[in-house]
Amino acid sequence: MKRLNLQRNGNTPLTRRKIVLLWALLILMPCSRTSATEDAEAQHGDDAWLRYSRLGAAAAKKYDDLPGDLVVRGNGSALKSAQQELANGFEKMLGRTLRLEDELASGGVILLGTWSEVHGGVPGVHPTHELRSEGFWLKDVGARGKKILLVTGGSANGVLYGVFHLLSKVGRGESLTGLDDEEEPYAPVRWVNQWDNLDGSIERGYGGASIFFSQGEVRQDLTRVAEYGRLLASVGINGCTINNVNADPKILDSRFIPQIARVADALRPWGVRVSVSVDLSTPKKLGELDTFDPVDPRVAEWWRKKADDIYRLIPDFGGFLVKADSEGRAGPSAYGRTHADAANVIARALKPHGGVVLYRAFVYNHHLDWRDLKNDRAKAAYDNFRPLDGSFDDNAMVQVKNGPIDFQVREPASPLFGGLSRTNEAIELQITQEYTGQQKHLCFLVPMWKEVLDFNMRVGGKSTPVKDLVSGRVFQRPIGGFAGVANVGMDANWMGSPMAQANLYGFGRLAWNPDLNAERIANEWTRLTFGNDPLVVRTITKLQLESWHVYESYTGPLGAGTLTNITGNHYDPAPESSERNGWGQWHRADHEGIGMDRTVATGTGFIGQYSPEAAQAYESLAKCPDELLLFFHHVAWTYKLHSGKAVIQHIYDSHYAGVEQVQESVKGWKSLQGHVEDARYRDVLARLEYQVGQATVWRDTICRWALQMSGIPDQRGRVLATH
Repeated sequence: MKRLNLQRNGNTPLTRRKIVLLWALLILMPCSRTSATEDAEAQHGDDAWLRYSRLGAAAAKKYDDLPGDLVVRGNGSALKSAQQELANGFEKMLGRTLRLEDELASGGVILLGTWSEVHGGVPGVHPTHELRSEGFWLKDVGARGKKILLVTGGSANGVLYGVFHLLSKVGRGESLTGLDDEEEPYAPVRWVNQWDNLDGSIERGYGGASIFFSQGEVRQDLTRVAEYGRLLASVGINGCTINNVNADPKILDSRFIPQIARVADALRPWGVRVSVSVDLSTPKKLGELDTFDPVDPRVAEWWRKKADDIYRLIPDFGGFLVKADSEGRAGPSAYGRTHADAANVIARALKPHGGVVLYRAFVYNHHLDWRDLKNDRAKAAYDNFRPLDGSFDDNAMVQVKNGPIDFQVREPASPLFGGLSRTNEAIELQITQEYTGQQKHLCFLVPMWKEVLDFNMRVGGKSTPVKDLVSGRVFQRPIGGFAGVANVGMDANWMGSPMAQANLYGFGRLAWNPDLNAERIANEWTRLTFGNDPLVVRTITKLQLESWHVYESYTGPLGAGTLTNITGNHYDPAPESSERNGWGQWHRADHEGIGMDRTVATGTGFIGQYSPEAAQAYESLAKCPDELLLFFHHVAWTYKLHSGKAVIQHIYDSHYAGVEQVQESVKGWKSLQGHVEDARYRDVLARLEYQVGQATVWRDTICRWALQMSGIPDQRGRVLATH
């Protein structure tokens, strides 16, 4: 039996197989751009939740009986990544070096490979369910007198996900005794969208310059892209759209496609398929046709040839993302065509190759007449796409934002999710914190996303939560899924803030399994990122879970939402910026009251887009939940909430309470001094202290505005007109 001992101090000769494995380790090992002379703690930002910190002796002891030999069955870059990741994780967390074997040893082994390759090594052992392509199975089994830790999947990607799942359990200190974990993703499409521009900037990006582009070209050094692929794979993300939805036509220039192929090569070892956003008018803008009419045969042929060209270089290309007829982007309306016409001409070009098109439902008129009280931007997505239900090809998906406006701090679930029973859907969530503090404020978004995913649309009077609608499960649609606007950058922390990484992690976990609760996700991320110290885990988990409500309380409570500067930086408080313009993010505040009347009875009729069972929770003023009151109803400042408090007083109290809660967050973080590395401790402390100042600015600005609008003083005398 040929044995390969990878121990650092071993004396085993350098066999050819050992050399190959060592090269694989060097090639696939995530590289840090931090020099050896710099503070080693700076590297932790790049590692994110994959730090693989060494476990203490007591914690590591529970893994003493893990096999030390590894047998790998199968080939391919994703499987090699899985093998390397397992070795890397064991070495860093447990100080153990796996020995690569050709055959099952007489003692214990870890058996790694796809089910088709490994099932012969565990006769009589079968998963509970058929292992689908991306599913995995971890099983502690005994076979032929040997202890075998089985790590298998329906494909190499499934094996890779299984390895990350195993290492996550070890990193969190969970027992592997009697291990029998069998999982598969909730939906087939789990993509991140990057709004990167070819010049290297990122629209709504707060983590530095693009990792993909610089000065109009793909970066020469794509190390960072490979590192990103590893992060994505660790939470089950299988696709990445690399450029801005406001797409530059150059992305499809024949001279640019080989550059995209280089990005695909960097992501492929991690099972992540590359895709690109496209401008619908590209055939004309590149000067190759005099039209982009989606029903013109010449346009259909252009897209067909373009898809063929891409797949010749990138055989696993994912597909296209389209933003059209929105915010000045070209669209099918230029020729009197429908969104289905536009989506289908692209879908048909992609279908022979297995690609998909995601067509954004973010289509609205941004020149609305604000004086017409029946106008309502919230209705736009449903009005545009509901009549087209059933018109989209089976490899086309309508990508719907979680709410009907634009990633506000709180919105109801978009009614369009329940309006497309014959169309593939994907939910679009915004990981980058455009309207929720831009990574300068702590705001863990998983609780917000959970409320939307769990919301029951009651389509046809049945239980139809959003998560089941977008996965395709309710109406048995062929594809469905999740798209997260991530916008990571070159900063060491990816997102610009170490705490904001939790949103990227949380998106991946929910895309894999939306039944997970926010507390579990926050707890997992904290343990993997900061370690298993009980005080650290308890404190940071609490800070994350409270942060969305805290941010909401000092910015836009009660569903007002749009009190930020929507015509400027989308960050500062500017409640007047959303009024008297065509953007449609109105809150209709005046001297008498505040809020949008979206009822069927007296308002815009938006509530009527929900099923009758879902609508009844909003149409009635008495039943409408306080947290969404001002989204659905225009009420007097003195209107009494379910709490018994007047709206105006709630606004005052909420903003003051929000500042106090951020101050408490600072105190909570300070309790971790000595429990968290100094560099990270100081970094997060400085961010939270900054947030206290910004929350105070928000409090004073909004409270003064509310007093001036309503003329009603704060009962506690805190708010003055000249505050």
